[in-house]
Amino acid sequence: MTRHDIALLLADAADEVEIGIAPTQALIRGGRRRKARRWAVAATATLVVAGSTGALAVTGLSGDEDRTLPAVRPTAPDTLDTVEPQGGILATGTDEGRRWTVSLDSWRAPKDAADARFVLDGMAEHREFPADVRTADDLVGKIAYFVRRVTEDTTGENTQVTQIAQNLVPADDTLSGTDVEAASGALFPGDSAERLVIGHVAKTARQVTCAWKDGTTTTIERAVSDDINHNETLIRDPEGSPYSWFVCLAPRGTAYQSVEVTGQTSR
Repeated sequence: MTRHDIALLLADAADEVEIGIAPTQALIRGGRRRKARRWAVAATATLVVAGSTGALAVTGLSGDEDRTLPAVRPTAPDTLDTVEPQGGILATGTDEGRRWTVSLDSWRAPKDAADARFVLDGMAEHREFPADVRTADDLVGKIAYFVRRVTEDTTGENTQVTQIAQNLVPADDTLSGTDVEAASGALFPGDSAERLVIGHVAKTARQVTCAWKDGTTTTIERAVSDDINHNETLIRDPEGSPYSWFVCLAPRGTAYQSVEVTGQTSR
């Protein structure tokens, strides 16, 4: 079997074990709740780094052997033999001595079935499997994206990488006006409070406001550079995505209530 054949089989398996979407993890467009996107946490999507081995051990996959990949993935342009995702880090910070990072992988839309098989091979190399793809034709003309949360304990010796969201969208998909698509969840594995909010908005959005259950709010402004600063959450335009992305983090002791676009540009 080829790597893209294996990728399709693993995508089927991931779809079967998906554990569902929490009530707050729903699509909201302009304040109107609609059909939820695939903001899902699957049993196959958790990777763990123990100690300082410098490699990620993939757990929950079929078979008896762990599979490893480099802890740090170099970014490279497409060549005749490889394809790489675009995107990058959306936000990073430290909470009570524990480091966290949220990142996006965005895969370009293939132009035909042969190109789609090429892109699926690249996804398989990164252990990313679009759950809605059953044949290579299903990927043609569509962008696939994956959102990951990376967390460390207070010692920095144990790291967990979790795929927290994925979706497949047409290459020309857009959001407009006050449209916002967002999901909430725990900041660290084992936490109960939904403090972490990740979402995307129209390219014209210049301000997003997240409201918390204690009545307070956090306002996110648009980034003015590509610099990623520690404990700074901003609206960003990662390469390869048709949307702008943001991350909100609730203060300790409260949780997600709602999110809305509160400022736009005219462009």
